Parts: sequence; structure tokens; C-alpha cells
Amino acid sequence: MAGHNRRDAGQAFPIYIVMVAGLLFLAFAFFAVGQASATRNGAQGAADAAALAAAQDARKDLGVPFLAALREPNGLNEFLSGHQYFGAGQSEAIQLASANDSDVTDFYWRLGYWQDKVTAKVRTRYTVGSSVIPSTKTTHATATATAVIKFRCSPKPTPEAPDPGQDDGKGKDDSKDTPKRVDLSCAGRNVTIDLSDSDPLAGLMKLIFAVNLIDD
Repeated sequence: MAGHNRRDAGQAFPIYIVMVAGLLFLAFAFFAVGQASATRNGAQGAADAAALAAAQDARKDLGVPFLAALREPNGLNEFLSGHQYFGAGQSEAIQLASANDSDVTDFYWRLGYWQDKVTAKVRTRYTVGSSVIPSTKTTHATATATAVIKFRCSPKPTPEAPDPGQDDGKGKDDSKDTPKRVDLSCAGRNVTIDLSDSDPLAGLMKLIFAVNLIDD
């Protein structure tokens, strides 16, 4: 009877070793999945930061062309439909990606009426790391993020101009061709831009142009 038990124990031992080895492999595999997920999250964070930084930096440079557009007949419409960003914000995107230990591998703008999108794609400088899955040691994570600059305002109606055919006796005033102020409604707030002021947009750019990440 004792010999029979020893034979059973001897037969069970290899099975036990295989089961333990299998459990250990699964544990390491789950750990590798966790490493990959952490690396992917790091890449996404870097991409989000890069895209946001690019859009925020580009918004800072909109003031001069925006004011110039407000001074021209139909200038606002032309500005919203045709402003060119070119490489605006790219250096900021590269800097923020680098701060997150990643590199920008692609960067571009897509223009639209009332809103413009900037996309940054990044690749981590670090890899997933060593694991039971051999390829993770050389695998970098990539991610893409898109931020949007959106014009949040609409022009408020202006009083009707006097009939040009009527002569008030004072002659034509050419100064009326250039507006002195522009009234907008921005996200439920009334905004008046005094074009004769030394800094007409002081404190208004974030209200007039929203910047945020979007799913794209």
C-alpha cells in the first residue's frame, strides 16, 4: 500500500510542476499586459499634451490677424474660413512630447469653418520592457491626439445704417467705413471689442477661441 502511494506521488509531481509553471507564465503574461498598458497610457498622455500645447500656442498668435479681419468688410467671414496655421504650435508640441519622454512623429493642421484641428502623433522613447513576451523589449508605444480651436462667438446685429441717398448736410464721413468697435455674443456673454483701444483683446482670447481635445 505504501509503495502504491509513493508511485501516485511520483506520477503527480510532474503534473504539479507543469501547473506551477503554467501559473507562473500566466502571471508574467498578465504583468506584460500591464506594462504594455502603462506604456500606451504614457504615449497617450504625451500625445494629448502635445496637441493641446500646439493649439494653445497657435491661439496666442491669432490676435493680430483676427483684429485685422474685424476692421475689414466681411473680414471675419474670410478669417474664419481661410486663416492658415502652417506649422503653428509645432515647436510647443515637440517640447511637451519631449517632456513626456516621447517624440512627435507626425504633426498637421486641418482647417474648417469656425473650428480648426491640430493632430500630433507621438512615439515613446522607452519600450514596454522585458517580459515573457520577447518582442516587448523593443516595442515602443504610439498614440495620436487632436485638439481643436473653436470660434465661440457670433456677431450681434448692428443698427441699420442711414440711407446713403439721404444727405444730412454734413457731407460724407469716410471714418464710418472703418468700425470703431465690434459687438459679439460669445458662449452666452456679450463681448465688445473696442478697436481703438491699445489692447482690444486683453483677457478675451480664451473666451472668443476655445481650445480642447476631441475624439477624432
